[in-house]
Amino acid sequence: MDTYTKSVSQIQSIFEDIKQAHRVAGSLGESNEFNKYFYKAAQWIEKAVDYEEKFNDHYLESTSFENLLKENNEFFHELKPGNYKTSYGNPEFCIEKLGDGMGQLFSFLYAGLREYVGYAVTHQRSKIEAYNHVFVMVYEKIHSGNYDYEEIKGIIKKFQKDYLMDFCEESTAEMLSGAINKYADIAEKADLSDLKYLFKYGKYISENEIQYANFLLRYDENKIKQMSKLTVDAFLYSFKRDNKDMKNRNAVRLVYNIGQEPLLKHLISELKSRGYEPFTTMVETTKVNRQYPYDHRFDNAIYLDQDFAKLQMECYEKGMEANKGIVDKYCGIIYFENFGESAFSPEDKKDNLKLSEEQSKLLHRINSFNGTVRNKYIPKEESSFCMIAFPTPEIGERFEEIFEDILRINTLDNGEYELLQQKIVDALDRADYVHIKGKGKNRTDIKVKCFEIKNPEKETNFLNCTADANIPVGEVYTTPKLEGTNGILHIEDTYLEGLKYTDLELTFQDGYVVEYNCRNFNNPEENKKYIEENLLFPHKTLPLGEFAIGTNTLAHVVAKKYDILNIMPVLIVEKMGPHFAIGDTCYSKCEDLPVYNMLDHKEIISRDNEKSIIRKTDEEAAYTYCHTDITLPYESILFISAVMCNSDKVDIIREGKFVLPGTESLNKYLDELN
Repeated sequence: MDTYTKSVSQIQSIFEDIKQAHRVAGSLGESNEFNKYFYKAAQWIEKAVDYEEKFNDHYLESTSFENLLKENNEFFHELKPGNYKTSYGNPEFCIEKLGDGMGQLFSFLYAGLREYVGYAVTHQRSKIEAYNHVFVMVYEKIHSGNYDYEEIKGIIKKFQKDYLMDFCEESTAEMLSGAINKYADIAEKADLSDLKYLFKYGKYISENEIQYANFLLRYDENKIKQMSKLTVDAFLYSFKRDNKDMKNRNAVRLVYNIGQEPLLKHLISELKSRGYEPFTTMVETTKVNRQYPYDHRFDNAIYLDQDFAKLQMECYEKGMEANKGIVDKYCGIIYFENFGESAFSPEDKKDNLKLSEEQSKLLHRINSFNGTVRNKYIPKEESSFCMIAFPTPEIGERFEEIFEDILRINTLDNGEYELLQQKIVDALDRADYVHIKGKGKNRTDIKVKCFEIKNPEKETNFLNCTADANIPVGEVYTTPKLEGTNGILHIEDTYLEGLKYTDLELTFQDGYVVEYNCRNFNNPEENKKYIEENLLFPHKTLPLGEFAIGTNTLAHVVAKKYDILNIMPVLIVEKMGPHFAIGDTCYSKCEDLPVYNMLDHKEIISRDNEKSIIRKTDEEAAYTYCHTDITLPYESILFISAVMCNSDKVDIIREGKFVLPGTESLNKYLDELN
């Protein structure tokens, strides 16, 4: 009997033992609630294992779409909002049944078991076996009457370390190359007219994915080809704009959303026609319940300590070195982002796991070390990225209209915007600082300090950004000088990293966040904690790493037209007004690589700030590994002015409109709102 089969047999024995115990009611006394947990978990494991055994191409062909969909939804049924309250995947319920401490541990374990659906469909038996093993060990402890919290926690901590070591090489190969290409043939080779292919991912399939796939199947193929070509062109142009040389690298990672396969099929073809090797190991899908991952976001508090941090860093470097031959081919990522979900304001549960201050520091150390190692094997000077966003049917009845307008936004003429934006760059390059003031109820009042330009003929502070790494076109941006950057940024309603913020207010002093608040909750302390755990985490403060002025007024008008501003992705929103990014600069890890504006060939000198320059002596302290864009909508702006050393002012925007001479044509879309 192989080890996988043995682990499955052990689970089956546990299941039978518990069923027998249930027949003798009360025989296990105080362990009854634990018995219920193990019964439910073992039942789930058996179901997933059976699915792994039968799931193959023949099973797909011989099973109706309706039955496959029913089966898929049954797998995810208990996590849906209406059922989550009584799921062991919900830490709150687990704590109620198993007690504080044990409840968090067992909910963490259950969340790991929930991953079996994906492992089953992709036949990753080794991962199922690993989780089976820790499940059996925990069961045996409890079954023997040992309810010692530290011992159970010790089993889980050891499992996490063993799992890390066992899969470090595999996970690196999977993430950064096509060596373990789980989804390689789905978008490219599956019969996309038969929607049964949707179930090959082992992910939740909702009506959203089904409608999306059907929509793109009947969509104008020429438009899809146009978008695929534009995306590849943008990805390759980002190397030229940023003065990068990919050398002999040609492997491109694709991340997309289930239902977008007709688009990905043409993207793959376009990349291959140009000599690139696209691969896919990660796909997104509609979230069953956004509260579920939020509840588990700090589960690593169970095992994150000095030893684990050291091991994780060692394993990451080992994985990179072991896969050096394939990692050497990696040149970047093309990411298709979806949007359309309603804004999410999570419930902040007091008993959910949190990281201690020491653990937060360890996490930053891991991120810093891994970032350095990654840059060693995949230098940023030799790799890039491209992101583009589209709506999904979840956005509402006008989905198809919105899709067309977003396509229009994504294909705006680069050349036209580059000329207009150059006028803004020229004005801003004369500034000592840029003053941004909100109007009406908006309390924004901030002065962003600029670096001194010593050679105006050859140097500039602002990058004239067209559609390359970030589609669509439309922004000029700089790295602010931290000293002298002071004031308040206030956003009345925004959506950052998937979370909603109401009346978000950040106060900056010499470029760093020193005060912060919002009004998501009635309790002010809860609001501060919400910002600390989601916007600043794992730091106590963050610097202002970027200031930009977005010029894509069409995007703003489209958002207003459909009343979807609060759910538009940052990728588009950041082009719809001034935005402020807290965290690292846009030139992180590439500060020494000269970058030039393509139109006037001036070098951007604002690639470092007082934080990033610390890299010369202390790289870990120089980077935050965060970069969150926060946009102020046009209608919230009283003015954006370039203020000179002699106090002269030049308005870029006044009362929400572009007023700088030569840029008035940017208002043509805004005028449609009046």
